[in-house]
Amino acid sequence: MTSRRRERRVPTSTVIVLVVIAAALIAVWSVLLDGTEELSHPGRADASDPELVARGSEVYAESCASCHGVSLEGQPNWRERKADGTLPAPPHDETGHTWHHSDVHLFEVTKWGTEAVAGEDYKSDMRGFADELDDADIWAVLAYIKSQWSADIQAAQARR
Repeated sequence: MTSRRRERRVPTSTVIVLVVIAAALIAVWSVLLDGTEELSHPGRADASDPELVARGSEVYAESCASCHGVSLEGQPNWRERKADGTLPAPPHDETGHTWHHSDVHLFEVTKWGTEAVAGEDYKSDMRGFADELDDADIWAVLAYIKSQWSADIQAAQARR
């Protein structure tokens, strides 16, 4: 006597639902990963790369110096909120806090703006430059800024 195994079939509607969910997850995943290749290349602001630093100096002069100062000195009273609740542009030299942040964090703030990274409760005039600078130019600016710091400050920042 042979035993028959009863075969179970998955309803077509269940298969369709699973396919739709999988497609949605793939779509979300691709959106979340969009730009990952750009972010990883060069992936850090290499202050020892003279070409990158030179390009960063040019881009900084064009896009950043008007707020952060020609010599990275920032705006006066940069730690005191203005009447509208925003903070003045901080210095990017060693007297500021830029070096307290990782390269990736600085990249994200530059690309997307402070409020997008820190949250809407953090009021800042620092808008994102995603529509004006490509990723390579952002990394170059950060390399230029870092190249102006002492070796000790660069080493402290690199540990972040």
